[in-house]
Amino acid sequence: MTKEMLENDHHKLFEIIAGTIYGLIILTIQAWTPSLKPPTCDPSATTPSMPCQEIDGGKAAMLFIGLYLVALGVGGIKGSLPTHGAEQFDENTPQGRKQRSTFFNYFVFCLSFGALIAVTFVVWVEDNKGWEWGFAISTISILVSIPIFFFGSSFYRNKIPSGSPLTTICKVLVAAMLNGCMSRNSSNAIANLSASPSFEPETNKEPEENAKQTDEIPTQSLKFLNRAVVYKPAHPALQCTVNQVEDVKIVLKILPIFACTIALNCCLAQLSTFSVEQAASMDTKLGSLKIPPASLPVFPVVFIMILAPVYDHLIIPFARRVTNTEMGITHLKRIGIGLFLSIISMAVAALVEIKRKRVATDSGLLDSTAPLPITFFWIALQYLFLGSADLFTLAGLLEFFFTEAPSSMRSLATSLSWTSLAMGYYLSSVIVSIVNNVTGNSGHSPWLSGYTINRYHLDRFYWLMCVLSTLNFLHYLFWAMRYKYRSAGAGASK
Repeated sequence: MTKEMLENDHHKLFEIIAGTIYGLIILTIQAWTPSLKPPTCDPSATTPSMPCQEIDGGKAAMLFIGLYLVALGVGGIKGSLPTHGAEQFDENTPQGRKQRSTFFNYFVFCLSFGALIAVTFVVWVEDNKGWEWGFAISTISILVSIPIFFFGSSFYRNKIPSGSPLTTICKVLVAAMLNGCMSRNSSNAIANLSASPSFEPETNKEPEENAKQTDEIPTQSLKFLNRAVVYKPAHPALQCTVNQVEDVKIVLKILPIFACTIALNCCLAQLSTFSVEQAASMDTKLGSLKIPPASLPVFPVVFIMILAPVYDHLIIPFARRVTNTEMGITHLKRIGIGLFLSIISMAVAALVEIKRKRVATDSGLLDSTAPLPITFFWIALQYLFLGSADLFTLAGLLEFFFTEAPSSMRSLATSLSWTSLAMGYYLSSVIVSIVNNVTGNSGHSPWLSGYTINRYHLDRFYWLMCVLSTLNFLHYLFWAMRYKYRSAGAGASK
């Protein structure tokens, strides 16, 4: 590895991490400075003497700039880190591919370990010492990670960037569309050529250019993209090679798998919001210790941390012996298991909510904000299945995207996993709004609205999510059963 390559990688690392650091510093300053915070208020007050006010103007701008910078930096880190780590292993050997699979399992394990610290120690600090201390701890953690990363820089295997994959995708799509609108003939469109290798290119072309364009013939899948490979494109900048077209085809083929995982993340968002409200209405005492409801996500985090090594060291070796294959459980089967577990998690969530409301009714506390005489550990049941579903799907999805995507588009492909997470959380808000609008127009109170969560029809909403997850699982099976692996070792025997 050359010094220039290391400097290039370090420069890019600083660009990615800088956004997170700057954003956290802005949030820390705003939480620390009284003049930048909203005025003190009492949300439980019945008189308008101290109403709560939202920040606006420069204060609001500072808050959102900090949040967006954090999102930008975290997005860059999460999008590039899985690919960088997986490329440290030799994908041309069975041992290297097995080690790469282990890496993805423990990558999710490490994410969960960080989340465990966040929802326990950091939440406790924010509740007892102030938000500024929580943001400061996060900032210091990011700063400490930089020298740790640099310590191993001399041992890393780095791939030199060769351009943006988004540029290639856009170029192929635009070229296929424009070339399709132009009159085509047998001397211009490779899409119409026979597969015969005896085809002779036009003689007025440069020999090297002709050799590059005619040494391969596009496949017949997604044939409309073959229009991008012509000798006379609509514009010289839209000149595409067969390899570029085939790479774009691969990306398009994995998009349906990506789309089917959005529903899982939608369920994750619902359980991460309403479940916290449920826990806040229940008995959160653990002996003499009172657990903050915001720490409830510790359950799926702990389940993932337990299941990750069990899966890698027990389940996978057993599956390899039974199936006599290198992978044991294929990527798509692993994703499918996760999607199926998400269905069970929503069904369990509905049953737990029915029990919680029955306790509220029997105790006469439907309209009370007092804690119900039922332990919040009941919520852990739905998180058991949710955490398992998250591990199976996220780790399987990361490895699937990495191994199936073209080498030049791996970072883009693995980033789809986090795009699915973001879209799932956004879709959850849309579903909640739609459900409230539809159920509220019939003359009844909306399912997800009321004086207290005890008046919500949260059980009905969870059953609805269970049905949607089932339909999504069937949709996934449709695409998964038709997908053909292109990566080495996907179904090979040991």
